[in-house]
Amino acid sequence: MRFPVFVDAVSRRASLPSDQAATVCRAVLQTMVERMTGGEAADLAGHLPDEAGGYLAEPGAAAPTAGRPPAIGPVDFLRRVGERAGVDDETARAGAAAVFATLREAVTVDEFRAMVAQLPRDLDGTTQRLPHSPGW
Repeated sequence: MRFPVFVDAVSRRASLPSDQAATVCRAVLQTMVERMTGGEAADLAGHLPDEAGGYLAEPGAAAPTAGRPPAIGPVDFLRRVGERAGVDDETARAGAAAVFATLREAVTVDEFRAMVAQLPRDLDGTTQRLPHSPGW
């Protein structure tokens, strides 16, 4: 999936202008990488469009930790997204939901499971675990 297509999908899902959707994508991906351990961010970046995967390693994005990162809840996760993107709580929530929905299409089921396993539970249902299904 090319980055403009990724952003367009987020824009449509969240009802955001394209430039704001790109900013929210960046904020969500950078906030996610704070929650990931070592190789998970690199694995995820390998499945994203080049421009989106680059957000995981840009200056200002926190580096993945070697150990387990401190736990944060969904409210704090969304607050961080909102601060990074310069948007209100509702826009952060809608944007994060749209990014996660788009990620489900852009990465493999196993990669998505590994990613959400490191994120706060119940981000308004955006990171609920996928059921294990033989043959996936």
